[in-house]
Amino acid sequence: MPRETTVAVFRPDDERLDEAAELIESLGATPVADAMLAVEPTDATPRTDADLVVLTSKTGVELAAKAGWDPGDATVAAIGESTAEALREADYAVDVVPEEYTSAGLVDALAEDVAGKRVEVARSDHGSDVLTDGLDEAGAYVHETILYRLVRPDGSGASAELAAEGDLAAAAFTSSLTVAHFVEAAAEGGLREQAIEGLNDGVVGVIGPPTAETAADYGIDVDVIPDRADFEELACDVVEEVAPTYHE
Repeated sequence: MPRETTVAVFRPDDERLDEAAELIESLGATPVADAMLAVEPTDATPRTDADLVVLTSKTGVELAAKAGWDPGDATVAAIGESTAEALREADYAVDVVPEEYTSAGLVDALAEDVAGKRVEVARSDHGSDVLTDGLDEAGAYVHETILYRLVRPDGSGASAELAAEGDLAAAAFTSSLTVAHFVEAAAEGGLREQAIEGLNDGVVGVIGPPTAETAADYGIDVDVIPDRADFEELACDVVEEVAPTYHE
């Protein structure tokens, strides 16, 4: 495939990966769909005795809803609009969505109202300490429930091989874990240095500042961070950076 058009996406190995590839294609680029995340449910459910419940992903919402979780009178907060949309689709009310769709943004939105309250944080096993530590420092009694684990799927790493060969024009990372799993897959193939060099020769987009920090830790240069932590904005910005005329 021509290098000039190839954009790697790393969504979970479900419909989100297919949707990501379709979006990249609709923007005029060539998607490389390389699942760097797979979901392993823990069968845990959010607590039902909290004053405030925080959900941080669509996956967490879907697992909670499937288990029949009922928030009762608790205030429900979502980390961003995609999580809020999933809550609404599952017939849950959404009381808080921060302006900045990050853990730090959630802390900013909630800090003034959580002192002395029981706060349930329901998420994956790779959630940021920024959220739980921030709420704790604001005076909340914080409990965390791990709804699912995120692992690297078998067979991932095609994008790392393309990057090492100089055949990847861009990559769109949606979390720190996708960066770590990309590097892990490259290392397993003996291609770590070459893959990172290949990324740095192209365009690297990340969903937000925490992911940018992780990329920098691995020696990956970040070119694109969207104004909002939203995959569609990330994809559009990356494709625009790669080939400005593709989706005009």
